[in-house]
Amino acid sequence: MNPLLLRPLVAVIAVLAGGTIGAMVAGRWGHPVIGALCGAAMAVAAGALLDGLRGRRLLLWLRNTTSGPAPRDTGYWGELAYRTERHVRALEAANVQEKTRLAQFLSGIEASPNGVLLLDAGGHIEWCSRVAAEQFGLDPERDRHQRATNLIRSPAFVAYLQAGQFAEPLILNDPLTRQVLAITVRGYGEGQRLVLSQDITDRERNEAMRRDFVANVSHEIRSPLTVLAGFVETLATLPLSESERARVLVLMGQQTDRMQSLVADLLTLAQLEGGPRPPPDRWHRVADLFARAEADARALSAGRHQVEVADAADVEIAGDRDELLSAIGNLLTNAIRYTPTGGRVELTLGPRDGGGAVIEVADTGIGIAREHLPRLTERFYRVDSSRSRETGGTGLGLAIVKHVVQRHGGEVEIDSEPGRGSRFRLLLPPGRVRLPAPAPRDASVRADAG
Repeated sequence: MNPLLLRPLVAVIAVLAGGTIGAMVAGRWGHPVIGALCGAAMAVAAGALLDGLRGRRLLLWLRNTTSGPAPRDTGYWGELAYRTERHVRALEAANVQEKTRLAQFLSGIEASPNGVLLLDAGGHIEWCSRVAAEQFGLDPERDRHQRATNLIRSPAFVAYLQAGQFAEPLILNDPLTRQVLAITVRGYGEGQRLVLSQDITDRERNEAMRRDFVANVSHEIRSPLTVLAGFVETLATLPLSESERARVLVLMGQQTDRMQSLVADLLTLAQLEGGPRPPPDRWHRVADLFARAEADARALSAGRHQVEVADAADVEIAGDRDELLSAIGNLLTNAIRYTPTGGRVELTLGPRDGGGAVIEVADTGIGIAREHLPRLTERFYRVDSSRSRETGGTGLGLAIVKHVVQRHGGEVEIDSEPGRGSRFRLLLPPGRVRLPAPAPRDASVRADAG
């Protein structure tokens, strides 16, 4: 039966029973009516007391904790306790489920490479991802509920938040860390804001390098084209003698060669950047590479320098033969171009600490100041532009060397001092170098005995 219908029925029965008992007891003294009323009142009081005790147990369970079971009573209070407990358990399960979903959502945000800040209507930090904390220098726990503009004190960021115009992202440059952030703000909820930060330092650096590269290529090609255009106009408009015409043609050929060298180096760089990594199982004798590089270097020097090449024995290097030859050849070419007549250029091979090999090109040339060394392998970087053009360099040789060595798992080291020459080292890893096998010990003993 429904507890709501059972409760008044039980109350009526209790009143009738109490009144009947009271009338029977008081009837002995001639007061049955008074006895009936007192009995009914006592039954009502007993029922109220019992209801009060049951209600108090349920109230205490609700006030103190709902982790344990609800009071197990019968009737109305038992049904109320059961339904209340079931509702509380449903709310707890829904709360746990929502917390799990929130944790998964925040975990997904943490996996993003971009930073995320959640700000309330007052600009206080409600939540901060690990990436955003690193980018803005925040502590995800300590700085929660702090005003964002009190912690991120960049004037541009503060003005951006206060202006409330978020159609375009904010590009924030940090001069100390050289970090560049793209910050986007989106509103949600009741005045809350979502701050997204993306580290675009590499993208901006690459864009700047691309702009510089285009500008440098344009400048390098424009100079010989201007010279060629002038010579063509001279040949077309002025009556020249045979000797003058021959001289102009020689100069035009030089400018043409210069442009061809530039285009060839640009194509080499493009192939190095876009091509597959050199094979690790294609071995080449270093002695053969040295012999080819030495022949080219002596032809360029034309006897003006002492070119010394060490014996590479039977050492082998795994990789791309043309790339390795290009790297060694570029170093020798630079050494000869920047070493005065009578100077010495050396090409050597030696072991590297921890395994591997070191190919070194040393010269007794003009040397390079220390402040230029970190940028020598940049494209088109020149210590002295006028001298580089006099020697015929394109400004790409050392960039090619760096790319080749990095593709083979190595690195480039440069030591130089003005007036005392330079040393360029190609450090190759052990996996790319194969040394000759040592002679068997017993064979050497037999040879000594013989």
